[in-house]
Amino acid sequence: MKKRTLSGIFFGAAIAVLSVTSGFAQVNLGSECGCPNVGSRTVDSLSHYIDINQELTSNLTLTCNKIWIINKKIYIPSGKTITINPGSLLKGTYVTDPNNASALIVERGGKIEAQGTANCPIVMTSIADPMDGTYSLTNVGDWGGLVIAGIATNNLIVSNANCVGVAGVGKMEGFSSADNSYRTMYGAGVGDVAGFTTNDDNDNSGVLTYVSVRHAGALIGSSSAGNELNGISLYSVGRGTKIEHCETVAAADDNIEFFGGTVDVKYISVLYGDDDFYDYDLGYSGRMQFLFGVAGDSLTGLHTTDNGFECDADDDKKSPTLRSHPLVYNCTLIGNGHIYPTADNTGPAAIQAKELTEGEFYNNVFVNWRSGLHLATSRSNSTYHGDAYDNWTDNSSDQYLTTNGGVARYHSLIVKNNTFIGIPKVYKPGTTDSLKRGPLTIKTLTKSKNPAIFVYAAAPTAADTVQFFTTDQNASVTSVAGIDSKWSWNAGHTDFTDPYHAVPTTNITSTVTPPVDGWFTFVNYRGAFDATKGSWVTKENGFTVPVASTLQSNNPTDLNNDGITDINDFSIFIGKFGQLDN
Repeated sequence: MKKRTLSGIFFGAAIAVLSVTSGFAQVNLGSECGCPNVGSRTVDSLSHYIDINQELTSNLTLTCNKIWIINKKIYIPSGKTITINPGSLLKGTYVTDPNNASALIVERGGKIEAQGTANCPIVMTSIADPMDGTYSLTNVGDWGGLVIAGIATNNLIVSNANCVGVAGVGKMEGFSSADNSYRTMYGAGVGDVAGFTTNDDNDNSGVLTYVSVRHAGALIGSSSAGNELNGISLYSVGRGTKIEHCETVAAADDNIEFFGGTVDVKYISVLYGDDDFYDYDLGYSGRMQFLFGVAGDSLTGLHTTDNGFECDADDDKKSPTLRSHPLVYNCTLIGNGHIYPTADNTGPAAIQAKELTEGEFYNNVFVNWRSGLHLATSRSNSTYHGDAYDNWTDNSSDQYLTTNGGVARYHSLIVKNNTFIGIPKVYKPGTTDSLKRGPLTIKTLTKSKNPAIFVYAAAPTAADTVQFFTTDQNASVTSVAGIDSKWSWNAGHTDFTDPYHAVPTTNITSTVTPPVDGWFTFVNYRGAFDATKGSWVTKENGFTVPVASTLQSNNPTDLNNDGITDINDFSIFIGKFGQLDN
């Protein structure tokens, strides 16, 4: 328990972000932009505005005077736009038949214009969520989630399992054969049934700003594992799409997954999901900066998260050409120290680098993970060499350098100037179930179930260690002042009795800075947060749960975080004055 005195703090002055024990109530969602109280909004269903194919019949604007119900798969077709006004509330329904699961799906050529603001975010949540702060953050998979499809580049070839028989065109993950139509396709290629024959890496699917997607990830095609949607699923989405200041909360599968594409994301927060924080695959090559994530605890029945970044290029190992290659700067990802995999998880690692993947990771902070960077090595069943280790290592004898383009690409996976906190070297006694843990681990991870254990993982070689710590200037430390990953839920799992801290007391400086390209923000520190400015993940900035900080809150007088300053805040102030905030 962290105790901080409130003595000397005056109402209306700059105050600390408080550690609260009640949930994040948003019954006044959007009040600062004229939206009515959530309880007084009328209810309308998006199914009133679709045709027999479940597609919007015309452009649609969602206003904040209603609660909009997503009671089935709602498709925004090519040429149509759904506009969601600031302060709007959408609620997805839970259905027992996965084939009828609810989700909001933007097709290729369709657009979503969801431009929330810091004071008036847009919320997509479960129909069971009363928005009063009492709905447990451990409730996952209540509805499908948000899906966006575009025509930017991916690496699908005809023999790939995701492909629909046209090179460059894939079928969205999890959807059943009954949904095997243009509505569930992504990418572009000659012969596409909907006429999307040419890729466009600048494809524009719209805008998402200050959007919160909560309790999503329901099974959508069948009841078998792997058919869950994610919090937000991005399929071949182009860089003309703007995604900034968004969050996912309590997703049943990955929080956000990128299936190819070039879309850039900035100021993103993912909280308490049941699988990977950020998952990329199929040739994704966008830019990422200022990403945050925190895992749920290991005592609430969740799978307790898999990896921070799960990095793939091609699960089928059949695409020798286009590899995933994102540029990733200034992330802070906090794990929960969980060291054994569950369900289909083979992590958890801060960066789980797998099949044929490339990418560049600079100036990030990773806290309390089983492994810092785990590098998959070549497998006997790999059609092409060039798994993560081959693309990362400096050791020329480990490189598969040929001229056919289907092998490792020297220094195409770069992990440099990152700080790994609280990830000690631990070796579990035994042989076949040896568990290696540390800032750098290698080999292909496999696992068995009941109980789930690692069959094999290995410590790095001496040369790998020198490359990781010396050449690439990564650091492994026990702690950093101001950062604390030990936290606990309150009784209802709606907030914290003891919050985590993700903002360092002093910036961890870096000699590497982001590219000067007009999109990246120039900073010379590691992690998602500037110690001189504090956390941008606050309730006042539209995010669900605050990062504890001793710096100024954006709305210091809103003590109960309900979106307005009123007599209830004054009562809290009077009760706390001169006392300890426990």
